[in-house]
Amino acid sequence: MPQLIQTTGGVGDGPRQRIVDGLLTQGFAVEPAYLSPTLVRALRREVHNRDQRGEFSEAAIGRHANLQQNEFVRRDRTLWLDGSTLAQLRLLEELEQLRVEINRTLFLGLFDLEAHFALYPPGGFYKRHLDAFRGDNPRVVSVVLYLNPRWRPDHGGCLRVWPHPDAVTPVLDVAPRAGTLVCFLSERIPHEVLAAHADRISIAGWFRRNEGSVPWSAPLL
Repeated sequence: MPQLIQTTGGVGDGPRQRIVDGLLTQGFAVEPAYLSPTLVRALRREVHNRDQRGEFSEAAIGRHANLQQNEFVRRDRTLWLDGSTLAQLRLLEELEQLRVEINRTLFLGLFDLEAHFALYPPGGFYKRHLDAFRGDNPRVVSVVLYLNPRWRPDHGGCLRVWPHPDAVTPVLDVAPRAGTLVCFLSERIPHEVLAAHADRISIAGWFRRNEGSVPWSAPLL
């Protein structure tokens, strides 16, 4: 599990500082309205256009030779971000500032980011899981951003969060409302996407440490 070290200063009232504080004190943070409505609209429009062109793929679990689709574990479609559009570049610039702030305050050695769009159709879900296991994966901090305007309670699709791997009671459910950012320690915080009853669009990303020459060809999704 990554070691968190707080320096003097740096934790305050700004959105990035509140995220750092949440990671330090409880291993997760939720920041509503983190993304501007303009950027949310641009990213959501890109998702719809590219999904209509058939660019999304059915999501899989596992990695390397064990990568496989399993509709009993998760049911969504994904498309990896590659910085090829203006909206993606604006998002990646914002997340780079967050990476720098987390490193400056918590010394987690975050080196880069991988991220994908995720589209959950009605009935889509993702069972409880961890994004990384100790020594198995370079992912250190997970980030989730939501692109859903006018999301209602009856739409379901909340992100359910547990405080630690052995917990039997979740600590909160996060509605996937447009602009909200959730950030948590990948090895420590189990989470689940509850069944959605309307199209649910998000961006899932992971700040990773530098693994050097260690091969990393098939990410754990």
